[in-house]
Amino acid sequence: MSLLLLVVSALHILILILLFVATLDKSWWTLPEKESLNLWYDCTWNTTAKTWACSNVSENGWLKAVQVLMVLSLILCCLSFILFMFQLYTMRRGGLFYATGLCQLCTSAAVFSGALIYAIHAEEILAKHPSGGSFGYCFALAWVAFPLALVSGIVYIHLRKRE
Repeated sequence: MSLLLLVVSALHILILILLFVATLDKSWWTLPEKESLNLWYDCTWNTTAKTWACSNVSENGWLKAVQVLMVLSLILCCLSFILFMFQLYTMRRGGLFYATGLCQLCTSAAVFSGALIYAIHAEEILAKHPSGGSFGYCFALAWVAFPLALVSGIVYIHLRKRE
């Protein structure tokens, strides 16, 4: 049982790390000149001045929705980890981790929704940038975090506390 708890905890921490990097790092979209755009700032390299020129992202409603959903997924994932630790030490023997599993399933849904909105509305979100480019590694990390959080939520729902 302790090995299973260790694996579940490690999976949860891995999901947290993936979500933090996906939400806060700078590569949701990669431009043809190897420059990256993130959810929060548009930073491009000025070759003549050899400096970074940063500005706030567009006021696009779809991008705001992606920002909200990714932050919500981080909050839910942190909450579910705290809830799991609380339940682990206070729940009676034989209890199920329903609340933790439900939080992780909501995390999975938030990540899925945010990444899907970004994928579908990328042209609208990136309208002021030059055409071309591709999705960056943070976008891929969000898609990796989605099934991991889904599996984690299902495991938590079926996990029963034993002595």
